Amino acid sequence: MANNVNVKKLEADLWESADLLRAGSKLTSNQYCMPVLGLIFLRYAYSRFKLVEQEILKDRPMRGGRVLPVEQSDFAEKSALFLPKEAQYNYLINLPANIPEQGLTGIEGNPLNSLGEVVNNAMELVEQQSEQLQGVLPKDYTIFSDELLGELLRIFNNDALDDVGGDVIGRIYEYFLNKFAKNVAQDDGVFFTPKSLVKMIVNVLEPTHGVLLDPACGSGGMFVQTGDFVNHAGMIANNTMTFYGQEKVEYNAKLCLMNMAVHGLTGVIKSGDEANTFYHDAHNLNGCCDYVMANPPFNVDKVKSESVQSAGRLPFGLPGVNKAKEIGNANYLWVSYFYSYLNEHGRAGFVMASSATDSQGKDKDIREKLIQTGHVDVMMSVGNNFFYTKSLPCSLWFLDKGKPEHLLDTVLFIDARNYYTVVDRTQNEWSDWQLKNLNAIVWLYRGEMDKYKALLTEYHAELADDRPFAEIQAALEQNVQAKREEAKAAVDAAPRKERKTTQEKFDKALEALNEKLTVAKEAVWLTEKFGEGVYQDIPGLCKVASRDTILNEKGASLTPGAYVGVAPVEDDGVDFTQRMKEIHKELLELQAESNRLMETISKNLEEMGV
Repeated sequence: MANNVNVKKLEADLWESADLLRAGSKLTSNQYCMPVLGLIFLRYAYSRFKLVEQEILKDRPMRGGRVLPVEQSDFAEKSALFLPKEAQYNYLINLPANIPEQGLTGIEGNPLNSLGEVVNNAMELVEQQSEQLQGVLPKDYTIFSDELLGELLRIFNNDALDDVGGDVIGRIYEYFLNKFAKNVAQDDGVFFTPKSLVKMIVNVLEPTHGVLLDPACGSGGMFVQTGDFVNHAGMIANNTMTFYGQEKVEYNAKLCLMNMAVHGLTGVIKSGDEANTFYHDAHNLNGCCDYVMANPPFNVDKVKSESVQSAGRLPFGLPGVNKAKEIGNANYLWVSYFYSYLNEHGRAGFVMASSATDSQGKDKDIREKLIQTGHVDVMMSVGNNFFYTKSLPCSLWFLDKGKPEHLLDTVLFIDARNYYTVVDRTQNEWSDWQLKNLNAIVWLYRGEMDKYKALLTEYHAELADDRPFAEIQAALEQNVQAKREEAKAAVDAAPRKERKTTQEKFDKALEALNEKLTVAKEAVWLTEKFGEGVYQDIPGLCKVASRDTILNEKGASLTPGAYVGVAPVEDDGVDFTQRMKEIHKELLELQAESNRLMETISKNLEEMGV
């Protein structure tokens, strides 16, 4: 837990330092984004290079009393990127300030006269080592002065990156990608899908092996989270999964390839006009995918219907077409494509505009046919402010062509609009425990009680306490209150110059206690509803509905709120009328006090002659 806190601080510190430099450079976020991510990529590649090099040298044969030098083929055997000396991060960091006088030359023998040219050359050298990265890495570092670029290199050479351990630089990379997403809007959509939504999709689909397609792949979050999921399950993602992506915007496709490379993943990503999913199945994967995951742009209009028809992948027919022979809203094109790409046991999970769950006209016709297949698995509503550049709610759709027979007639609806963690005033997310709790509802619906019980065991292990969760929560709340009182007494008693240090010490202790309390509250949230592991409909949260109910009673709506209803409001024992009188009285008193203060301030100003 403390390690996690250290990483969060490191992320924030690095971002603050780098963003301060950006603010002083007169560069826009768009200009700054790719080069900064390129430097983090290079630092990460060097970190992996040194780690693999150590492994290779352990059993390295000797010749003439000397250890044989490592070679590119040694790294290829370990699925790692080989870095020539001039592309290694420590080489760039240790270059002297007077670059023109060093006589450095680039790949083609051309002289390198600035640090920007040296870094550009390093990127070209890295691209030569990986077919996947050719033409992808940024090579515009001459937009920076040598002083600014040198400072950026030093920022990302922070020793703490190695001290914290683990795949920290990969996480730092994602953190920066996230932060830039807030500042760099892309093509009527969001190129960075929030990790909460991506994790939820991956967790419900549970990918382990086979073909994964993201036909609107953006910066590759679906691939990265799938890789983490597969590796965490004890397998090697590059051995068991095959990743394919399509991305119309070439800038985003480059981010995707860098993002995959920084996490050690390989895949085939196509971009440009040939990767416009509305008109092209760029990888010829129709009917071939084990998994489809996507966050497509919502409510796209003016899609040419004739081109769509000739491209196929329309198992349920065309959406509505206007007089100009254009599709006015492409949401159900995406839904149709995702379904069509799946093989006979394939699963799909995707983000969609909330309005799509009960849109009318041709959309409704397509939705009815989809429901009749029995392959709609789970529908989940998501609240506002999950995206970085949009505040609208959305929904997650899950399709499964391999649903077991006993579930073919049902759909699980989850309304998670009121279940989230507030990050700041413009952003919400699901914490890792909240993701697990929502996933647990799906497990119980599917009859996977063993996974639910494993989660309860995980909660007990995290809390290091075997008592009932409600008891643990109550005890932690008492501990937090006691620690606050202890902190106040200690700070009051401390000499003035020691008060800040004393407060900081107690703040750390309180932070750790509150983190544990948050975990306990999530455990209580789950077990109060589902006990030791039996699914039941929970008003306001989840409901299992039959196809007959959906089609004949609810007009083929797939909106979770139409099924789960409203959670019962607990009676807090407060008389509303009486309380409103009290609040009104308090307001009048505060108003009177405010008037008295204003009078006093005015008199004081008059006496001062102001």
